[in-house]
Amino acid sequence: MTATEPKFRIRARYTDTTVTVYQAYRPQIGRPAARTGRFPSAWKRDRMTWIKPSFLWMMYRCGWGKKEGQETVLAIDISREGFEWALRHSCLSHYVPALHADQDAWKQQLRSAPARVQWDPERDLHLNPLPYRSLQLGLSGEAAARYADEWIVGIEDVTPLATEIRALVRAGEPERASGLLPRETPYPAPEEALAHLRA
Repeated sequence: MTATEPKFRIRARYTDTTVTVYQAYRPQIGRPAARTGRFPSAWKRDRMTWIKPSFLWMMYRCGWGKKEGQETVLAIDISREGFEWALRHSCLSHYVPALHADQDAWKQQLRSAPARVQWDPERDLHLNPLPYRSLQLGLSGEAAARYADEWIVGIEDVTPLATEIRALVRAGEPERASGLLPRETPYPAPEEALAHLRA
């Protein structure tokens, strides 16, 4: 990344039809999901679920799969159509005067939107914050249902990859660790899908 990296940009691993997002769950949910390509009945679709296109931000959040309840790290391929639907129907999780008429208007939008967006500092291999931001996308209600039932194309358990990269980082081999990272490049989201999410 260069010094000119914009503060707000989606970076992801993607194809012509899919984009990869990451989540971490306890094994009782993560393992069946990876095995069947669908979340098991124990997965709570009535709760907000957060998906992250950044592998290293997910590693920061789950401690390389070492945090309790986040031991199984999943790479979930979802349709780009679904991902962009969520962006278009999302609201920022915090109030921004340049984007919202006032606090009340933002709160109303937040209550009615089926998805919400947070921009959190991207992370380096040592999980230190970088000066630009990474997207987190929270799905609830209709968005969570569409995610679970329509958008998912495939689910892979990438816990072994997380463990291997962490071991290389701890062994002082950052180049080898970097070589194993999923290749994330700027995601070509339509401008109108992001205009209401960037100050």
